[in-house]
Amino acid sequence: MKRHAWLAAGLAAWTSMGAAHAGEGAAKWPAQQVNLVVGYAPGGTTDIIARAVASVLTEQSGHPFVVENRTGANSNIGAEFVKRAAPDGYTFFVGSTANAINRTLYANLNYDIAADYRGVALLGTVPNVLVVNPKLPIHNVQEYIAYAKAHPGKLTCASSGTGSAIHMSCELFKIQTGTQILHVPYRGSGPAMTDLLGGQVDSIFDNLPTELPNVQAGKLRALGVTTAQRSPFAPDIPTLRESGLPDFSVESWFGLFAPKDTDPAIVDKMNAALNKALANARLQGIYKQSGITLPPPPNSPAQFGTFVQGEVTRWADVVKRSGAHVD
Repeated sequence: MKRHAWLAAGLAAWTSMGAAHAGEGAAKWPAQQVNLVVGYAPGGTTDIIARAVASVLTEQSGHPFVVENRTGANSNIGAEFVKRAAPDGYTFFVGSTANAINRTLYANLNYDIAADYRGVALLGTVPNVLVVNPKLPIHNVQEYIAYAKAHPGKLTCASSGTGSAIHMSCELFKIQTGTQILHVPYRGSGPAMTDLLGGQVDSIFDNLPTELPNVQAGKLRALGVTTAQRSPFAPDIPTLRESGLPDFSVESWFGLFAPKDTDPAIVDKMNAALNKALANARLQGIYKQSGITLPPPPNSPAQFGTFVQGEVTRWADVVKRSGAHVD
């Protein structure tokens, strides 16, 4: 009994020391460089948001917040990297709608965006926009549908990766219009946009911030936004609902995640730092210029975690209806 009591006392002391050490780490956080992992190539909306936020967080904290692009498998490579990272508050994942979609789309996914991470905060939302290369004889959504039906399987629709919100916007469009459109996946919006501008692909349901500069410059033609209402950042572009698809509604979201075992005190500190950054005038200017909508307050970790779980459930239904899957 004495030996058991000694072991119990030792375990209690060790646990107490560990908790005190963790608390000390949270109190001093951040004390070094913080990495924000993006699962896509530079140039897309996920990357735009991550770099804008990282810049302001660096100014606020006095420590570098650095964006690290780990591309591939529709951001799954980046997500898995962060899942395996030390839960010390120095590695975070910039996730998106794609990660909620991937939960159902991939047969052998090595992570669960709702269960294997701590949600930190929502970073912003954007509509997707259907754009085409202006060389095509297509000027509105109904002409796009007619062209697709006249050329079944030949009209191409690019995406930032299989299962991305960009891809699933196209799949939902195909379901609702009965069209056969060929999906062409890329390793991010940036490479997809390059080929769309060059005419190698015909169209894309891309995030509005990525495509708006090219639309404004006349390099691409916008047919419609995917949200229920027109975007205040592009009020002249009609919605797909206005264009004959009354049930169409897709909004892409972006948020920050920490490895599951990260100290909740660090998650709370990062959440507070993010909400302060989102109130920064310079960051709000970047968001406004890029067509990104700020998240509503209070934007807490608990609120974001509930939101993510709801998105996993919502997109599971769309994926199953589309028949899309990745082994």
